[in-house]
Amino acid sequence: MAMASTSSADYAANAYAPVDDGLYYIEFRARSAESYGHTFVMFGKRDRAGNILTREVAGLHPASTSDVPYVLGHMVPVPSETGASDGDLEDEYMTANWRINLNRAQYNDVLAYIRHLQANSPVWHAVLANCSGFVGKIANHMGYRAPNPMLFPKNYIETLKAMNT
Repeated sequence: MAMASTSSADYAANAYAPVDDGLYYIEFRARSAESYGHTFVMFGKRDRAGNILTREVAGLHPASTSDVPYVLGHMVPVPSETGASDGDLEDEYMTANWRINLNRAQYNDVLAYIRHLQANSPVWHAVLANCSGFVGKIANHMGYRAPNPMLFPKNYIETLKAMNT
C-alpha cells in the first residue's frame, strides 16, 4: 500500500521554527547491546525548549527475550515485534541519535507510516529485514536518504544524519 508522504524539504522547513500547532519530534537512535547493537526510532511530544515530554519507541526485533530467535534470525526469518525492546528507553545505552522537530501535520504523517510499518513487519532477519532497514523506511518516507542497512547501528545513525544534514 503506497502512502502519501511529506518531503524532506517540508520536514526541514519547519525543523527548528516555532510551531503553533504542536511540538513533536522523531529521533533516530542507536544503542549498545550484547551483540552489535540496535537501531530504532523514538517519537512523541516535546516542549518549546526541546525537552522530551512523551516518548514512544518503534523498532524491529525478534519477538522474544530468548537468544534463540535472534541466533536463528541470522539464517531464517523469525517472528518480530515492532515496539520497544529492552534498553531502548535507557539513555545510558544510546550510542548515536538524530532528532528532527516536527509540527503536528508532519508528526501525524510519520506516525501513520510507523503504524503502517508496525502492522506490516511480521518477521525479523539479520540481513533481509533488520532494525536498520525498518528505520531506513521511516527516513525514506520522510524524504531522507538512508544508508546501507548492514551498517552497525551506531554507524548507521551517524551516516543517516551525515547524509541528510
